[in-house]
Parts: sequence; structure tokens; C-alpha cells
Amino acid sequence: MASKKVNRIGLQESLVDHLLKNNITTCQDLLCKNSVELLSILGVSLRQVEEVVLKTSEACAPESQTALQLKKRFTQDQPGYIATTLESIDTALHGGLQVGTITEIAGPSGCGKTQFCMMLTVQAMLPSRSGGLNGAVAYIDTESAFSATRLVQIARSKYPNHFTSDKEFLRLVNNVYVYQQTTCTSLLNRLETFEYEVITKGIKLIILDSVASLVRKEFDIRLQGNFLKRTNLLAKEAAILKNLAENLSIPVIVTNQITTRQGSTNQSSNQEQTRPFDSGEGQVTAALGNTWSHSVNTRLLLQYHDAVIRQVLIAKSPVAPFTSVKYTILDKGIVAEPTDQETYYQGTDPGLQSLKVRSSLAYEISHQL
Repeated sequence: MASKKVNRIGLQESLVDHLLKNNITTCQDLLCKNSVELLSILGVSLRQVEEVVLKTSEACAPESQTALQLKKRFTQDQPGYIATTLESIDTALHGGLQVGTITEIAGPSGCGKTQFCMMLTVQAMLPSRSGGLNGAVAYIDTESAFSATRLVQIARSKYPNHFTSDKEFLRLVNNVYVYQQTTCTSLLNRLETFEYEVITKGIKLIILDSVASLVRKEFDIRLQGNFLKRTNLLAKEAAILKNLAENLSIPVIVTNQITTRQGSTNQSSNQEQTRPFDSGEGQVTAALGNTWSHSVNTRLLLQYHDAVIRQVLIAKSPVAPFTSVKYTILDKGIVAEPTDQETYYQGTDPGLQSLKVRSSLAYEISHQL
């Protein structure tokens, strides 16, 4: 909340102009100034300075809400979910991925995390009656994995009745804003200044693909002090994403990589192990440790079932039971496999839950750590 822009807290326009001229753009910038400095910057009385500080402080403080207010928050014009289009998953989640929250999609390479994100990108463009959000999408790409060609292919194959003309495809590609971030610093700077852009561009969905890629390249946790630095950076990113999701009532989707964790599956540790994967000595689970795991509201785990079929698991959710759905990746994106079997499974701690990977991934996993 401290990163909220001063031009969005209801101050007089003349006061905002004075603040911006002095490089005071956020609530945090303003509250770091003392009364004498603000008297000089604003050119008003001490009483007016105190009123500005009070109003700024109130804008930073989260307001309490009743359960009834939360229930009435979303209407048909402002949907509360974006559908995944996987029927069993959407049913378990009471409609789909909830707005105002962070959903993580974690899994091994090749399981379809980016495919899932691009399918959700297309979905967000649809009207609410079709399970969409009727708005633009911000796609933050840290792995250069986004493909406009694949996006159009999914749209054409999955919704042939909606995307019927070049005009519709042009609207699709013009309303997906792709931001390629190559360093942790550039990503954090982007997120810290993102609110205004999200509002002005009518963005209704934020996708970060992936949250793990940059920090695992820049922070070798075998070196002293790097683990704490990485944890602090991820905590900042999570706090900003939560504020964006909650304040603007939009869903945030992040993808995560995998790591190996040695020893018992009941072991509780924030640190990732750096030994190569060995199915006899450890397990494969979502990366970034338990601290990050607690930062997301919903966690979907993708894993291999066999050479063709994959599986998506609801491993963490405030509203859904542990649910499992098999799927394949086709032209239209992620497609659920038909089944008459029970979709629930026996879950465990989502920060420790093991994933099934192809044996050929062992070498790759050992070199991602």
C-alpha cells in the first residue's frame, strides 16, 4: 500500500503538482518526509501539512470489510473469477481462479505452464458471460517464452465462434501487453510502478511467467547471504502483486519452476537442496521454498502422468478440496481428458508435495538449481 501513487489518494491537484515536482510520487515518498520538509515543498500551513500526512496514512492503511461487503463485491459486470475451462477444476474452485488473489501454476519443463497462461490470456478477453474478464492482459515474460502466433492459434481453435474476423484477432493482440524483464531489478521496478499502467490500459489480468526464473539465475543460495536476499526480494514482489490484485480486483497468475528436496516428505525447510535429482533419495516439488508457498492463495501443480497425458492438481486453495484432472495439450490449449473416476486425491503440505517428472528431466533439474 505504501507504493500507492500520491495522485490517487484524493489530494488537491495543486498539492500533487508540488509533490511530483519534488520527485515525491508514492505514499512512501511522502511519509518519509518530516513536517519541515513538507512545509517547504507544499508551501501551505502546518495544519494543512498534517491533513496531507493523515490522508496519506489513511490511504496506506488497509480498511476492514464485513463478510457481506466481500460477498457483494463482485457483480455480473465485475466477475469474481476467470474460468480455467477445465470443468472439474472450475467446479472445485467455485467458478475458476478468483480475482483479487494470486494463483501459482508450478510444474516441470514441458508440462504446459506457458500454454496454460496463454489460454488464460485468451480467456480474459472474453465477456463475463463466457467466463472471461472482458479486459486487457499484462504478460510479464522473464523467459522469452511468449508466442503471439500460439496465442492466435489457441484463440482460433478454442473459440471459433467468437474470433470470427480479423478485427477480433486485432483486438486480441492489441490488448495483450507483453513486458520482457531480464533482471530481478528491472522486474521489481516494473512491479513498483505498475499500478498506473494497469488502470489506464484497462488490464484485467496480470501474468508473471515465471517468478522463479530470474531469482534462480541471480541468487546462488549456496553462497552466504544470498538465500536471505532472495527471500526478501520474493517477499517484496509478492506484497506488490497482492496489493495490485486486491486493490484493483484482478487475478494475478504466476508460474513457478521445480526443485529437488532431499529426505523425508515431512521435512520442513525453506531452503532448496542443490544435489541432482535421485528418485531414491529425494523428491521433486515446487521451487522457492515454503516462505514463497505461503505467499500464494491458490497453487496448481502440473505433472506428467505418462508420455502424453499430464495432470493438474489443486494443491492449495482456501475454497477447494484436493482435486486432480488429467489433460493433454492440443491446438486449443489445455484440454481435460474425459473420465468417470473420482477427481479428488489425498493431499499434503503444498510446499512439500512431490511431482512426477520424466526421467529424462533429471539432468535438466540438476542444472536448474
